[in-house]
Amino acid sequence: MPTQASSQKFVPIKRIRDNVVEFKDGRSAMVLLASSINFALKSTDEQRAILSQFQTFLNTLDFSIQIYLQSRRLDINPYLELLQGREAEQDNDLMRIQLREYMQFIRTFTNEVDVMSKNFFVVVPYSNKSVELSNNLSSLFGRKKQANEAELAFEEKRLQLEQRASLVEQGLNRIGVRTIALENEALVEMYYHIMNPHEAGRDVPGA
Repeated sequence: MPTQASSQKFVPIKRIRDNVVEFKDGRSAMVLLASSINFALKSTDEQRAILSQFQTFLNTLDFSIQIYLQSRRLDINPYLELLQGREAEQDNDLMRIQLREYMQFIRTFTNEVDVMSKNFFVVVPYSNKSVELSNNLSSLFGRKKQANEAELAFEEKRLQLEQRASLVEQGLNRIGVRTIALENEALVEMYYHIMNPHEAGRDVPGA
């Protein structure tokens, strides 16, 4: 227990609630999972248009965002199990042999080459220091009032974050990037992998 308590001091997150990450320093954030674009396959004109639209999108924001790239080694075992099931269902001997050879090729390839899956996240922050100061002062007037004001402050954070996330979503949609807000469970998993990269399938975080 003492070790667990001491390690928690280094975790910057206070809690995750209603798809909102609250940090111990008073900041809050929502996180959007974003799709990718095959930029290299676009024509030169298309690439220029995408870059121009992305620049315009960034210039329209009056708040900062963080783009986080998470690379993880792809677990190929579920795919191999699916192929094994297909092999057992095959009546054609030739198809069964081809499936077996294909599975062997996949095993050999993934043993020699790290096959990575990449996820792109957009972190949308919000901080209202005046609200945090008000919450600290409210402790002088009783716990009930403090709880009520804390709840109102959280609702303000959530609404502000939803508005900001909507602006980011609309801006990225214009350049062909689709986004979806992470919910509580997905947020816990993402931040756990960030703080425990050795347990996350050889994560390679980037920004």
